[in-house]
Amino acid sequence: MTDFAAIDFETANSHRASVCSVGVVVVRGGRVADSFYRLIRPRPNYYSRFTTAIHGLTVADTDEMPEFEEVWHEIAPRIEGLPLVAHNSPFDESCLRAAFDLYDMPWPGYTFFCTYRAARRVFGRQLPNHQLHTVAAACGYDLQNHHHALADAEACAHIALRIL
Repeated sequence: MTDFAAIDFETANSHRASVCSVGVVVVRGGRVADSFYRLIRPRPNYYSRFTTAIHGLTVADTDEMPEFEEVWHEIAPRIEGLPLVAHNSPFDESCLRAAFDLYDMPWPGYTFFCTYRAARRVFGRQLPNHQLHTVAAACGYDLQNHHHALADAEACAHIALRIL
């Protein structure tokens, strides 16, 4: 796979639609052609201790940011016609679908591929686990700033180029 968009969402709370940041890395011809990161004011607009402990974001970081619909209008033209790739894609796809539902936006029929599932097939028991940072390291990528949406999307793009 040489043309795709790697995507990662972080959420503010247990609601899948509560996306508070997104990272996108567009790959064309096997090379990174574009990257995009935005903070998003989530709905519902509150952060759980659990999610803040994971990614470090709080209401103060996103209270003045645009909501999902506005941010997605910036992203959509950049990824048009591309499959989406995510590490544990069921999570990211469910976030995207939930946000589309929340904002009454028509679902454009994105196709998702999962680097987590692919890593399980490719590496099997060679790795202690198939978490993003572990798989990235096995693919020769040093993931810094794990749980920052753009950093995770960059790692996912690197993994996808190696194993998909």
